[in-house]
Parts: sequence; C-alpha cells; structure tokens
Amino acid sequence: MLIEEQIGAKIRNLRNQNGLTQEELADRTELTKGFISQLERGLTAPSVSTLSDIVECLGTNLSDFFYEEDDIQIVFPKEDCFEKEDENANIKWLVVTAQSRSIEPILVELKPRQSLPEDKPHDGEEFGYVLEGKIKIHYGDKAYVAEAGDSFIYPANRRHRISSMSKTVSKFVWISTPPSF
Repeated sequence: MLIEEQIGAKIRNLRNQNGLTQEELADRTELTKGFISQLERGLTAPSVSTLSDIVECLGTNLSDFFYEEDDIQIVFPKEDCFEKEDENANIKWLVVTAQSRSIEPILVELKPRQSLPEDKPHDGEEFGYVLEGKIKIHYGDKAYVAEAGDSFIYPANRRHRISSMSKTVSKFVWISTPPSF
C-alpha cells in the first residue's frame, strides 16, 4: 500500500469515527468534497499544512496520526524460557527479552541450604513470592525469613541476596528491575 493510500485510509477511518461526511469535513477544512474523496482513495497527497488542518478537525494531531504502535510480544511460551543450572540453583528467565524491559521475572529453585550470589545495590525494586520452602532475604545488615505463601519487596539500593533455609528445594518467583550498567 502506497503512503498516499495509507494516509487516505487513516483519514477516512478518523472521519467515520467522528461521524462526519466527506462534505462536512470539506466544509470544516475549507477544502472541496472532491479533494477529500481523492485524498481518502489515495489519489492525491495533501501538503503538510493541509494534512495538519484535516487531522486537527478530526480531533488529533500529526504526531498521533502517524504514531504506529509496535507489535509487542504478550505471551512467552515455556519453550522460549532460558534456564541456567549450577550447584546452588536452577534459574529460569520467564521472559527472554526482559532485560530490554523495566522488569525481569525469573523462577528460582534454590537447592537446600544454598545461596544466590550477592547483588550490588542498584536502582529499582525487587519483588518475590515463595512457592515452596523457606528462604532468607539478606538485605543490607538485616535478614528476613519468608516461607511458602509469603511475598517480599524491597528497594534494591542495598546489598542483597537470598539463601535457602529448607532441607528441600525452595522455589520462588522473583521479579526485579534489572541492574543498569
């Protein structure tokens, strides 16, 4: 589809959304009905100032008129998850592109009596929900205990790490603001 056709289709859609006829839009913009008809069919291209007048009469502006929302991925299949397993834990990144977003959700299976590496202070917050077991949240010079069914949240501006207090695997969902480097 040519750019003239895309502009024409958008104008036609906006005109219809506003409940206007071609003649009513022409009157409001001091243009002819024939010009509006040709414009909507992609047979002519308006000047920038004419287009600005038209979209203003249709209740918008040029910036919003040309804005196109990116297609964003909403659902992330389990096959796309990235997993890392070491001697302490199995960590599953639930959204593979999360570091390009403002939050990073992961599923952690922390082995008995093991600990995750300490995180250095960074901007943002961290939230978690304990699914199984019992964990200790080391936050600055303090420690807090959370068990299955408990949740936690804290600003990430202090040293922090999580360790297991269970004889079995502790499992929790951890949503954090990824550190920016």
